[in-house]
Amino acid sequence: MKKEKFKLLRKGILYDLIGMSTAFIPFVGPFLDIIWAPYAAKKMSDMYEGTQGKIASVIVFLEEILPLDFIPTFTLMWLYTFVFSSEKTPVPQPIEVEVNE
Repeated sequence: MKKEKFKLLRKGILYDLIGMSTAFIPFVGPFLDIIWAPYAAKKMSDMYEGTQGKIASVIVFLEEILPLDFIPTFTLMWLYTFVFSSEKTPVPQPIEVEVNE
């Protein structure tokens, strides 16, 4: 699990760098954002399941399509999921069963 967690972080940082790099390409960058935004949204929903992944994919789409390329959305989602989220992995509790013979 720990290995997968950090693999998601590495992928997220890479996707953030790609998304931010379009801001530095004069004239062509905004057109690349039109292509990158739906791709980034799809990747976000693939990386994070459920409602959180769907909401994050909408946010990353809007962030990429609007001139907000400086926000590291993938990295922020990773931090939210693995550092700040109050939802913790459930710990299995032993169940004692008494058997009468």
